[in-house]
Amino acid sequence: MENGSGTGLITLLTRVSKALHKRTPESVLGMKWRQSQALGVLLKHNGVTQQELGDAMLMDNNTVVLLLNELEAAGFSVRRRDPGDRRRHIVEITPAGRRAIERSEKAQEGIEDQLLGDLSPDERATLAALLNRVMDGLLKAPVEH
Repeated sequence: MENGSGTGLITLLTRVSKALHKRTPESVLGMKWRQSQALGVLLKHNGVTQQELGDAMLMDNNTVVLLLNELEAAGFSVRRRDPGDRRRHIVEITPAGRRAIERSEKAQEGIEDQLLGDLSPDERATLAALLNRVMDGLLKAPVEH
């Protein structure tokens, strides 16, 4: 099987993403992957609007609502009306959500070590910096449909 050398970057990133998803089942994370990602955003930026959460996760509004329904049903988050604008909801992580994301992040550390085990700490830092620059650029660019 091809190891990726000579493969285009988009194909390689897609393969890495698929390998990551195969190694992060719900049984390992304690929740679905996207729930873990949402709780990670809420842990860092508690009290965001649904729109801000969707923007941070690159999700459309309907998908965000479905995701928040799952998180609320699990007791991991709550939505409250924004007192400054009753049309908006503010999303907050609950204490149960904090405990759940802490467990999930520990599991993710082990998965990260599996995926990036051949990289030195400096190479991991460089990869993280480069991927952050790519994401920053993507978030600034308009999405074309």
